[in-house]
Amino acid sequence: MRQFYVYILASRRNGTLYIGVTSNLLKRVYEHKNELVEGFTRKYHVHNLVYFETYDDIYGAIAREKQMKKWKRQWKINLIEKSNPQWRDLFVGLVD
Repeated sequence: MRQFYVYILASRRNGTLYIGVTSNLLKRVYEHKNELVEGFTRKYHVHNLVYFETYDDIYGAIAREKQMKKWKRQWKINLIEKSNPQWRDLFVGLVD
């Protein structure tokens, strides 16, 4: 069964945030980290994976991404800090 991910990247703790959706989290975060795709994350150096959620269908993932993008900044920070209070780069744990 295919999985989909909603993820949050940060430039640093309490820095610039980016929310995205993908079906291949490892590949997508690798692309962000290595600035392989033009856009927001490349321009603002937003490379650290600080939060992600897993979904079984793309529609649920897209709905969640849209919901989160409308949130106030503090709500996003609270969500990150609830599961990742040190703002560790979670990508490291995914590739081990």
